[in-house]
Amino acid sequence: MSLISNLRPGGKFGIPSQESRDPIGHLVAGLNRLAQSDLLDKVGLRKQTEQAVFTVTRSGFKTLTATSRAFARSGRKDAPGTRPASAPASGVFDLTPTEDEQMLVDVVGELAGEVLRPAAAAADKECAAPDTVLKSGLEVGLPILGLPESLGGIAEERSAMAGTLVAEALAHGDMGLAVAALAPGSVATAIGLWGTEAQQQTYLPAFTGDEVPAAALALNEPTVLFDVLDPATTAVRRGDGYVLNGTKSLVARGEDAELFIVGAALEGKPVLFLLESSTPGLSIVADPGMGVRAASMTRLELTDVTVPADAVLGATDGSTYTECVRLSRLAWCALAVGTGQAVLDYVTPYVKEREAFGEPIAHRQSVAFMVANIAIELQAMRLLTYRAASRAAAGKDFGKQVALARRLCAEKGMQIGNDGVQLLGGHGFVKEHPVERWYRDLRAVGVMEGTVLV
Repeated sequence: MSLISNLRPGGKFGIPSQESRDPIGHLVAGLNRLAQSDLLDKVGLRKQTEQAVFTVTRSGFKTLTATSRAFARSGRKDAPGTRPASAPASGVFDLTPTEDEQMLVDVVGELAGEVLRPAAAAADKECAAPDTVLKSGLEVGLPILGLPESLGGIAEERSAMAGTLVAEALAHGDMGLAVAALAPGSVATAIGLWGTEAQQQTYLPAFTGDEVPAAALALNEPTVLFDVLDPATTAVRRGDGYVLNGTKSLVARGEDAELFIVGAALEGKPVLFLLESSTPGLSIVADPGMGVRAASMTRLELTDVTVPADAVLGATDGSTYTECVRLSRLAWCALAVGTGQAVLDYVTPYVKEREAFGEPIAHRQSVAFMVANIAIELQAMRLLTYRAASRAAAGKDFGKQVALARRLCAEKGMQIGNDGVQLLGGHGFVKEHPVERWYRDLRAVGVMEGTVLV
């Protein structure tokens, strides 16, 4: 068997078995394979090899997708799909989770503390989520969290509230790994919310099986003054299908993904399209950023990508696209709350134990007030996020509520990250402590569109 054959992904963990790589892609794969060998420790080359892997990965890669798994076409194209029921609305804003929600949060919180948090620093450095983390997310049912039982999921009603609680709990471990783990389930949830019977029966069985495909939303674009509701990516009717052209950025795990939901402008309206990675004309480029690095952010370049007429997800009047953006912003608010809580939980004992001039620095009013402000702003972020999530789950309009939550979470999230670094002083600047990573991650909340939703 040739070296090139050994370096192919081989279909494991949702990576297309026929994916093609350019020379850098083969070099990265070879170095990663070499880095896993015990031989490096025996000859004393471990450090040099790991540095080479990091350097090449940081320099970027480009992948031309060839073919993904064959999604078996099924169901009626013109029939509406199964929809989750709205949560009952009591008229009282109650923040108490249901028994099932609390049980789910407890399980996910344990996953975040025992699996995500220990792996976070290495994942941030390598710009990749470990397989152990991704497998653990599958084991607790993250991909099917938003699907009703009739579609193979676990939800009895719309999952916006449960999804918000789960995203917050995961982000308490690490935001980047949370995004990587939640991305496939976001695509499954979107198909469950807006897909036709044919789309649901074609794609959702893969998400409810043992080999869940990597998948992600692609709404962001690398343009100046980008407006998510006015995408520059275009879709043009041609024959019995559509032709897509444009560039999407900050797409989680794009190199591994087999299915994307891409936003594009169709006749002046933003529309969602289902796009398989095997489609000709689609290429993927590394797009690492300042934060959320563990999610392996990539850029999709679409050049005359042709999709069939039934690739449209939901309505073509912009309403489905707008709801998708709102649910995505809600997810990012939840991620900001979870990461902000991690900052508060870390700095509180630190300022009580760190001494200066013979006493804990928490005795200084400037320090105590800063910690108190973090707690106050964090609670405000949580309340607004939960309020928007509760209305979304009940099937009510939540545009105003999610707009308020996003504005507050973007602004105060960055402030919490900055204050966390400030409270640690010099320790806040070094990677020995995780607060600098949380600060970088929290800055993403104000610029990210898409990628995950609840």
